[in-house]
Amino acid sequence: MTHLIETRIPARPKRPFFLRRSPMEAIATTLIGLGFLMLFQPFLLVLYTYSLVTLLAGTVMFIIVSKFPE
Repeated sequence: MTHLIETRIPARPKRPFFLRRSPMEAIATTLIGLGFLMLFQPFLLVLYTYSLVTLLAGTVMFIIVSKFPE
């Protein structure tokens, strides 16, 4: 007589925060929005100077993160 032993399948461990798609897409979108705000503000030259770098960083981050699995 054979006895069937049920084994539980271990749950997949959660991915670290920086490897999850949803939070990182939100951060990338916020970074893009911040870059636009920095670009169109008339008060501080320093913010205007780094606006393009911020926009590009957010865009590249969004492109990379959008390839992550759900």
